[in-house]
Amino acid sequence: MTPISEDWAARQAAFEHVRLLTLMYGDVLPWHALKDGFEFKGTRVTLLGQRGIWSPRGWQMPLSITTSWQDPYGDVPGDDGLLRYRYFGTDPAHRDNSGLRQAMASGTPLIYFRGIEKGSYAPIWPMMIVGDDPAALTFQLTCEDVESLVPGIPPIAADEARRKYVTRMAMIRLHQGQFRHQVLSAYRSQCAICRLQHKELLDAAHIIGDKEEDGHPIVPNGLALCKIHHAAFDSNILGIRPDCKVEIRADILEEVDGPMLKHGLQELHGSKLVLPQRAADKPDPERLERRFEAFLKAS
Repeated sequence: MTPISEDWAARQAAFEHVRLLTLMYGDVLPWHALKDGFEFKGTRVTLLGQRGIWSPRGWQMPLSITTSWQDPYGDVPGDDGLLRYRYFGTDPAHRDNSGLRQAMASGTPLIYFRGIEKGSYAPIWPMMIVGDDPAALTFQLTCEDVESLVPGIPPIAADEARRKYVTRMAMIRLHQGQFRHQVLSAYRSQCAICRLQHKELLDAAHIIGDKEEDGHPIVPNGLALCKIHHAAFDSNILGIRPDCKVEIRADILEEVDGPMLKHGLQELHGSKLVLPQRAADKPDPERLERRFEAFLKAS
């Protein structure tokens, strides 16, 4: 592959390919959508491989880095807002590590794939290498705006505050995608209240809001709800008791309206949630109780 211009064009094509995949599959991409890569000027380019630092055949620098779904600490930013990515092995001079070092020096962007579960990856792009710590065997990374990338300009030239903001927003998006994927998987892609199974109409609802204490993006703090019942839950039209039964606000039960009100809300009063099969994925009773108390106060 020829230097900067050809490499840059190929990376832009890779970014666009991943963007189109997210439009098709959402923020979490299945392995089967990624494994074949994409075609660039008659050549098949693979997006990721068995090793975490991935350079397609013929490339001088890596195109992507991947964090295993079994590594819960792979995407935790430090106090400086930068992500840490571990070296391949312990040899700083290994060709994979040297490739990332070259990408850092040249201001070359990559794609970051965060493993969500086996066979599922959440991508963030473009990701820039901005620091190297051989003593800790880690690189420091930050996310960047696609529009601000300029071939051959080192990332140190970018505005630090803006980079931190972009990285923080990217990580929020990643964790939201991860939370949704895990919650919908636990509930077998159906609304816990009405059993609607159209995934595009389902949300991962927080029991305790993500801005509150204990509002962590974990499955026991989540419910798979269709968009109507998610809105009803958030607005306290609908509550969920600690025993996982649905309660509809008293004034809503007394209203007279069309079939949507009758069948979509009123008839669900007293019904039982459809729950995950694994005990570890079921709603946390303490969180449900706290949320139901808020529902009662608002009723």
